[in-house]
Amino acid sequence: MAKAAAQRDPMSVMSGRTMPHNIEAEQALLGAILVNNEAFYRVSDFLRSDHFFEPLHRAIFDVMAGLIETNKVASPITLKTFLPPDLDVAGLSLPQYLARLAAEATTVLNAVDYGRAICDLAMRRELINIADDIRNAAFDSAVDCPPREQVEDAEQRLYEVAETSRFGSGFETFDAALTQAIDKAALAYQRDGKLSGLPTGLKDLDAKMGGLQPSDLIIIAGRPGMGKTSLATNIAFNVARAYEAPREGSSSTPEMSGGIVAFFSLEMSSEQLATRVIAEQSKISSSSIRRGDISENDFDALVQRRQEIRRIPLYIDSTGGLTIGQVAARARRLKRQRGLHLIVVDYIQLMQGTSHRVAPNRVREVTEITVGLKALAKELNVPIVALSQLSRQVENREEKRPQLSDLRESGSIEQDADVVLFVFRDEYYLKGQEPPAGTAARIAWAAELEASRGKAEIIIGKQRHGPTGTVILSFQGEFTRFSDLAAAHPLPYHPSP
Repeated sequence: MAKAAAQRDPMSVMSGRTMPHNIEAEQALLGAILVNNEAFYRVSDFLRSDHFFEPLHRAIFDVMAGLIETNKVASPITLKTFLPPDLDVAGLSLPQYLARLAAEATTVLNAVDYGRAICDLAMRRELINIADDIRNAAFDSAVDCPPREQVEDAEQRLYEVAETSRFGSGFETFDAALTQAIDKAALAYQRDGKLSGLPTGLKDLDAKMGGLQPSDLIIIAGRPGMGKTSLATNIAFNVARAYEAPREGSSSTPEMSGGIVAFFSLEMSSEQLATRVIAEQSKISSSSIRRGDISENDFDALVQRRQEIRRIPLYIDSTGGLTIGQVAARARRLKRQRGLHLIVVDYIQLMQGTSHRVAPNRVREVTEITVGLKALAKELNVPIVALSQLSRQVENREEKRPQLSDLRESGSIEQDADVVLFVFRDEYYLKGQEPPAGTAARIAWAAELEASRGKAEIIIGKQRHGPTGTVILSFQGEFTRFSDLAAAHPLPYHPSP
C-alpha cells in the first residue's frame, strides 16, 4: 500500500509519531460490507467516510454507500467501475485489492465493533489536530483575539467532536416510548402539586403549565416596565433555593423540586441582579438599597438574608453581547462541572448570532438564536427561559394586552417556542391615563386603578402541550417580587357562628 500511503493526510505523522489508526479494522469492515451489504446498515448511522485513515478506504466506503443507498449491489465487480483503475496498492491492482478485501472478510456480526473502533480512532486523530491548532493559535494569536475567545472556540470544537462521535440509539420501540411517558406521569402523580416539570415557585402558574418541562423553550415577553426580568429572576431564585443536592453514596435519584440555574444576564450586571434578589427576599426597596437609604435594622436584615441564601446554586454570567455559541459552550461547561437544571437568558434581542458578520439581517440573526436555544434545551434536556421584547405597536392600540404577533422578530420566536408567556400590568398603563379631577371618568378610573393595583396578568399565549389562558399574580414593584395572589392577599377570617 505504498502508493496509497503517500496520499494520506500530511497530519498523519506529527513529531515523529504516527497518528492513531487501524488499517486491518478498516479492511475487515470494508470486506464484510462487500460480502454482505447488510453490514453497511449496521454502521451507517454513526460511521462516515472521513472516519477512515486510509484515503483509498474513504473512497471505497463512499462508493459503497452511494450504491447501497440507491438499492444497488456493492461488490468488487460493481465498485471497480467508480474507482481509478490504474491504482497500485502495494503491488496489487484495484480489482485484486477489492477481491482480497472480500476474501479476507470477517462475519457481519463483527461489523459494528470494527466500525466503532474506526470511529474512536478518528476521534483521537481529531483531538490531536485540535490540540495542535490550539497550540498554534496560542503562539500566533492576533492582537484582537483575546485568549478567552480561543478557550471558548476550543471548548466548542471539543464538544462537537464528542457529539458527532456519539453512537446514537437509533429507533426505539413504541413500547419503550410508552414506558417513558408512564414513568413521567407517575412522577407527576407522586409529586406535591402534581407537577411533571420543575416548579417555578408560583403555584397558580405551575397549575397551568405543570412546571417547567425539560427540553422546552419558554419565552417571557413584555413591554419595558411590565416586570419580565423580575418574573424570570423570581423563578430562577425559587428553583435554585428549592434545590437539594443528592446525598453522597445514595443510589436513588432524588425527586427534583429545585435545580441548579444558569442565568445569562446580558442587560444587568451580576450586582444589579443580586440587588433585585436581596430586595425581594428582605422586602426592602431595591432603590433604597442602591441609594443606601436604609436603617441599621434594614442593613442587619440584608446581612441575615445574605447568609441564608448565599449558597444557593444560582450562577450568573453578565457578559454582554454573547453569541448563541458562547451561551451553549458556557452552559455545557456548567453542566459538566456542577450540573444544570434550568437556563435563563435575559434577553434574546441582546444576543448575537454568527450571521451578523456576513449579512446584517436581524430577523435571520434572531432566527438563528431561537433555533439554537431550542436545540440547546433538547441537547441538555433542561428548560430554557428566554426573555423577549415586544414591538412598539402595542402602545399604538387601545387594547394593550399583548398578542403573539407583538413579539419583535415574531416569526422565529413564535415558531420555536414551546411556551410563550406575556407579562401585563394594567396598573402601569392606567397610571398614565388619569382623567381630570371631579369628573365621572375620574371616579371610574380610580376604581379601575384600585382593582388592578398590585396585580399582574401572566398571559399564556402559546403552550404546545397544554392550555392557554391567564394567571393573575401579585406584583410588588418596590421589591420586584411576584407571588401567588391568594398568598399575597389572603381572604379575611370570618369565625363560624
